Amino acid sequence: MSMINKEVSSFSVQSYQDNSFKTVSKEDILGKWSVFFFYPADFTFVCPTELEDLANIYDKFRKAGCEIYSVSTDTHFVHKAWHDASDRIKKIRYPMLADPTHALSRDFEVLIEADGMAERGSFIVNPEGKIVSYEVSAGNVGRNADELFRKLQACQFVYEHGDEVCPAKWQPGSETLKPSLDLVGQL
Repeated sequence: MSMINKEVSSFSVQSYQDNSFKTVSKEDILGKWSVFFFYPADFTFVCPTELEDLANIYDKFRKAGCEIYSVSTDTHFVHKAWHDASDRIKKIRYPMLADPTHALSRDFEVLIEADGMAERGSFIVNPEGKIVSYEVSAGNVGRNADELFRKLQACQFVYEHGDEVCPAKWQPGSETLKPSLDLVGQL
């Protein structure tokens, strides 16, 4: 079943950010764009490469009015320990959400029940709290932050210009398409 337009359920979780613990809830995501970036676990192999990739372009997401939330089923204490121990993870300035109860992983349908960990899932959530784009990958395949940012920009464009759509490899400033009923009938 598709997750497109699914509204994120109410939640309240602990996070680690800027050398402190904070509570993040659904109310924090409403009114702005969000990316929920699920990964299997702290202190693993592919995960730090992805999280560092996101950290390297975090300012681009922020300038686009989007907050990144990395999420694993580890606790916020483990996030802090990983941050303190890893040069890659020390670069992270976005909130690292703790999901030890699996509430978020279940809501976004990425929980691997047998392992108690999440799949690699990237979800773009609009200001209304609805999922507008997502991708779930196998645990041994890393993701690309630049492509995720491009998808965010496309989702934002379509959200603001509902009568236009973005073709493959669309970039801001590129040509868009305006579907018409006449063209649909010709397909």
